[in-house]
Amino acid sequence: MQVHQDIEHIPRFRNAVLTVGSFDGVHIGHQAILNQLVQTAKEINGESIVLTFSPHPRHFLEGKSIELLHSLAEKESCLERLGVDHLVVIPFNEAFAQQSPEDYIQNFLLKKFNPKAIILGFDHRFGKGGTGNIHLLRKQAIDINIIEIPANTINDIKISSTKIRKALKDGNVKLAQTYLCTPFSIMGTVVHGDKLGQRLGFPTANIKIDNPDKLLPKEGVYAVIVSISNKKYNGMLHIGNRPTVDGHNLRIEVNIFDFNQDIYGQAISVQLIDFIRENKKFKDKSALVQQLKKDQKTATQLIDNQEFTSSKTAVVILNYNGTKHLKKYLPTVVAHTPKAIDIYIADNGSTDKSLDFLHQYQQLNPRIKLIKLSQNYGFAGGYNEALKEVKADIYILLNSDVRVTKNWTTPLTKAMQDPNLSVCQPKILSDLEPNKFEYAGASGGYIDFLGYPFCRGRVFGSMEEDLGQYDDEVEIFWATGAAMVIRSKLFWDFKGFDATFFAHNEEIDMCWQIKRAGYKIKAIPSSTVYHLGGGTLSYNTPNKVYLNFRNNLKMLVKNDRLSNLVWKLPLRLVLDGLAGGLFLYQGHYSLIWSIIRAHFAFYASIPKLIKKRREIKQILISLPNKRIKNPQGIFEHSIVWRFYAKGKDTFSKLQNPS
Repeated sequence: MQVHQDIEHIPRFRNAVLTVGSFDGVHIGHQAILNQLVQTAKEINGESIVLTFSPHPRHFLEGKSIELLHSLAEKESCLERLGVDHLVVIPFNEAFAQQSPEDYIQNFLLKKFNPKAIILGFDHRFGKGGTGNIHLLRKQAIDINIIEIPANTINDIKISSTKIRKALKDGNVKLAQTYLCTPFSIMGTVVHGDKLGQRLGFPTANIKIDNPDKLLPKEGVYAVIVSISNKKYNGMLHIGNRPTVDGHNLRIEVNIFDFNQDIYGQAISVQLIDFIRENKKFKDKSALVQQLKKDQKTATQLIDNQEFTSSKTAVVILNYNGTKHLKKYLPTVVAHTPKAIDIYIADNGSTDKSLDFLHQYQQLNPRIKLIKLSQNYGFAGGYNEALKEVKADIYILLNSDVRVTKNWTTPLTKAMQDPNLSVCQPKILSDLEPNKFEYAGASGGYIDFLGYPFCRGRVFGSMEEDLGQYDDEVEIFWATGAAMVIRSKLFWDFKGFDATFFAHNEEIDMCWQIKRAGYKIKAIPSSTVYHLGGGTLSYNTPNKVYLNFRNNLKMLVKNDRLSNLVWKLPLRLVLDGLAGGLFLYQGHYSLIWSIIRAHFAFYASIPKLIKKRREIKQILISLPNKRIKNPQGIFEHSIVWRFYAKGKDTFSKLQNPS
């Protein structure tokens, strides 16, 4: 996002789509406007532009300090996260305040920005005395698309920055988080204190607030998450004086758990997770230390139990003729998914009774949102079409035949607080044999140097028993589409799944591109789900074998280095022929024909694959991270040889060369 503070020299924008406002806090009501802004700009190939003011108009007009929910830097960060292209900071002064509504429209909005569309909230006022409104704007700008966003409510309470300020002044940071859709945060610089905390065994970083108009919540002790140089730490924050010690001077000081670094002079951001207790005076320092120990324990529990939904998150289930799966598994998703997370069911042109069931279920569970697709686009195309209608920062893609468990989202959304993590997955166990890993993803996916996929817990068709051997969080190569957590921006940066895959390997294909772009993908086994497997396309059927062989070759050509393809493709032809021989030995004659069909379809697609290689290269160039030629997670040996020739049928045995 570009920030413009010189109003006299702003650039010419392409198909400008505008919104105007203070946007203090960037709360849910603001986000409805901003989401529409970004979407409208995309629809007309334009640029989204937010016009905001400095100082706050009320501060200038009323001549009194306004306790701001966001500093300008915090506002910039929120707007960028929402996908806004440009922020224009307008100096709010006497000349600007005295403009008539008509002059404001003609000489400011239209002349300077030449907008194609303007998005405004339902109560937006402008011009001298706030006498201008959206009706006047429509009369003055008849050729411009004016979109009014209605009032946004939570539990029938109109959202406003005033209500958020009151919640924070009352110490109700959880209510404020509900309105803001993110924890309230305080930013500042670490300065020297008197080191009393260090002498008590609880060293603190004293924070000097960057903006003197920044609102401070109720005095007391809070459980917090601290961000320093893009790394996050748990901690507890104290706001107020120190009645046990001196009782003078308001301080903002944070005790960062398991942290011992010199950070004086560094920028620091503190997210308030929950209120622990009010400020109070203890009889002596010993009693204070005992209370601080209790506070630390309480803070740890509150943070561990926090559902990390500071980014808007949505579970999206793609369904095709899966009535029996929806009846069995959907109730577990509703029961075990926090209400802060939206649940979407995208019906992929089902021809069974799925829609009838979903309409009835939606009556009992209004939180379910239904997306109807006109035809069966397959797994890849179906998600591409459905996710166009989902407004979220993080998608959790979930198969319709997955049984989730209590608190299943907590470790996943917590992991995604790491800005360098792009994709993750839970541990996938079999719903038929709950003590074993399930084929689709197990405890994290890898590929060998020839492109054959395998998992921690599954090699080819051999599934291991889950004994906790793969319960560590590790960086992997690919995450399963059966339960994939992915940042929406990255999903669309890569233009979604490759719809030509229809089903199978499309998630590995995307993950390969994400790894090449320098992003991390991890397995988070502290979250566990149970997958029936083969719910929409059974394993070892001719169609599945055809898709797997064809798509795996397509994925290889799209993503591997050209110098590798020269010798890998002929070798793959030989190995796929050996696979056909195995099917012949097993008497699976129809599967042999599937392999032959797959190869002919692959050869026919090579010209389009070459074009896709070029497109991927351009996407990689456009992304901020450094491109990676040899991403982590590619096994440098042949799993075909180790599995069939050496009998290494588990992930741990594969890693052992002997």
